Amino acid sequence: MDRRNPSSPPPPYRRIVAEIRRRIERGELAEGDRVPSTRRITREWGVAMATATKVLTTLRQEGLVRAVPGVGTVVTAGGIRADDAPAPRTRAIGDPGSSPRHTPAAPGRPSPQAPGLSRARIIRTGIRIADAEGLRALSMRRVAAEFGVSSMALYRHVANKDELVKLMADATFAEIELPDPAPRHWRARMEAGARLQWKLYQRHPWVAQYLSLTRPQPMPHAMVVIEWTMATVTRFDPLTKLRLALTLINHVRGTAVALEEDLEAEQRTGMDAEQWMESLGPEYERILRSGSFPMYEGINDMDGEGMLRLDAMFEFGMARLLDGYEVFIEGRKDDPAH
Repeated sequence: MDRRNPSSPPPPYRRIVAEIRRRIERGELAEGDRVPSTRRITREWGVAMATATKVLTTLRQEGLVRAVPGVGTVVTAGGIRADDAPAPRTRAIGDPGSSPRHTPAAPGRPSPQAPGLSRARIIRTGIRIADAEGLRALSMRRVAAEFGVSSMALYRHVANKDELVKLMADATFAEIELPDPAPRHWRARMEAGARLQWKLYQRHPWVAQYLSLTRPQPMPHAMVVIEWTMATVTRFDPLTKLRLALTLINHVRGTAVALEEDLEAEQRTGMDAEQWMESLGPEYERILRSGSFPMYEGINDMDGEGMLRLDAMFEFGMARLLDGYEVFIEGRKDDPAH
C-alpha cells in the first residue's frame, strides 16, 4: 500500500519510467530499439545506480522491455500501442550510439540508410558502448547494431573484437591533453601524469580493467603519456625509468579497476557503496565486539573522512609512493657512482 501523500511528487524512478513509457508510446523508441542503460539513466537524469536499476526492473515488470544478451534492454513487441501511427524513424533519445543525422536500426534489421563505415567511427561507437554499459556488453554484433549492419561489415575495418578493444583503449589515451608548459620537477611531472591517467579512468572505467602489465598491448598514444610522465627523470638507465613508470602506473590502474567493479556491483545489488556499508554495519559491529581488531575499533567512522573512497585512496597511495621515489631518486645524488 502506497502511504505517500497524494500531493507529493512521485519518486524519481517513477518519473523516469513515465518518460521512457512516453517515448515508447510516441514511437521514439520502437520495437527492438534499446532503451537507455542504467549508466545512461544515471547520467541523463542525475540519479543513483540503484534508482536506474529500479527503472529498468519496473519497465520489465510492466512488459515494456526485455533484456537481450549481447545487445541490452530493448522495447518488446507489446511495448508499442496499436493506435500509434508508424511515424518516420527518429533517433532513440538517450541512445549513446545515435546522432541527429542517423538512427540505428533495431538489431537484425539492417538499414539501407546506414552511413558508410570507417575504422574511426567503429572505434568511437565501441567507446560509447563500453562507457555506457561496460566492456562486457561490447561485441562486434552489438557495435554493428548501432549502424544497422551485420557483424561481417565491421571486419573490413577491424580484424576482430580484440583489435577493436585495443584501438578503443589507445584512442582514449589520445584524449589526454598534456600540460604546456609542463612541470619541470620530476615529482610534479609524475603527479601530473598520474592524475591525467586517473581522470581518464574515471571517464572510461573499463580501460583500467583492460590494461595489463604482464601482457601489454602496443598502444602509441598510451606510450606518449608514459614518456611525458618520465621525461624529467634523467639520472637512470631506460630500464630503471620504465620500472619506476610501471610501478606508478600500476598504482593508478590498480586503484581505478575498482571504479568499474563498483559500478557493476551497484548495478547487480541495487546499492551504492555507502548503502552497502550501511547494510553490513551490524555484522562489522559484531566482529569488532570481539576485541581482536584494535585498528578497526579505533576508527570512529569507516568513511567519515573519505578513507574508503577511491579518490582519497588514489591520492594517499600516490603521495606515499612518490615519497619512496624521492628517497630513491634524490638520495642517489650523493652516490659517486651516479
